[in-house]
Amino acid sequence: MSPTPEPNRLQWDDVRHFLALARQGSLSGAARTLGVEHTTVARRVEALEHALGIRLFDRLPRGWSLTAEGETLMAQAGRMDDEAQAFSRTALGVSSLQGTVRLSAPPVFAGHFLVPALAARRDRWPNIDLEVIGEARDANLARGEADLAIRLSRPTAPGLATRPIGRMGYGLYGARGYAQRPAHEWTFLGYDDPLVQVPQQRWLRDIAGTRRFVFRSNDLAALLGAARHGLGVTVLPHFLAADDPSVAPIDPPGCDIVRDIWLVMHPDVKRSPRVRLIADLVADVIGGASAVLLASE
Repeated sequence: MSPTPEPNRLQWDDVRHFLALARQGSLSGAARTLGVEHTTVARRVEALEHALGIRLFDRLPRGWSLTAEGETLMAQAGRMDDEAQAFSRTALGVSSLQGTVRLSAPPVFAGHFLVPALAARRDRWPNIDLEVIGEARDANLARGEADLAIRLSRPTAPGLATRPIGRMGYGLYGARGYAQRPAHEWTFLGYDDPLVQVPQQRWLRDIAGTRRFVFRSNDLAALLGAARHGLGVTVLPHFLAADDPSVAPIDPPGCDIVRDIWLVMHPDVKRSPRVRLIADLVADVIGGASAVLLASE
């Protein structure tokens, strides 16, 4: 008699791809979330369906829709994912000064200020591989998207360890000589819709009054470039503009907006020696740079 074939064993990676597709609703969205090709997502989900012997998704022209069986299993997959993330954080907590630390920070702040400062102190983290993720959105620390995060507003998500580590000031800047134009002829450069309510943008809107905003962007580097080329005046953080020879501060009006800089981490990773080392180094760098970050004070 031939032996009974063993059932297909479940692979956690297949479950992880299933959960991403269930949450995103499309192969492309799941692929972006996981950092893989969309064909990989499809292959992994099909492998899971084969292992379970059930259909988890209906393949529709506009996306993948969960079946009733898929809906039932999604909640359990979410709990498995939470446990896997907790396992990873616990493992990180007992790790050494060797390994990778992932730091999420606003992109221009990361590229123009933080990375050069950390590179100058390379001798303080010789055995750590540092990944700096420049992103405007808030990384999900509970899901391990980063070990540490720099944020410009106090986090409201529960369960995160936070501390203020510095302050950032802003000023009105334009191309050199721009302020010699009559003030009523000035044009303005501002953030686009998702950022119109940040404090420095509200201040700029009040300064502009009825004068035109001729350019908008969600990218500080683009606003700086537009100001350099005489397109108008804009509000910029001092660390980005104060030492740029192509632009000059316009004062008055002086900008009184100062924003706290917060260092955020999940409590589980605080036990990791390498995460603590990078956290303390980032706090030292930012805390010791008030002359750069608050150039007008």
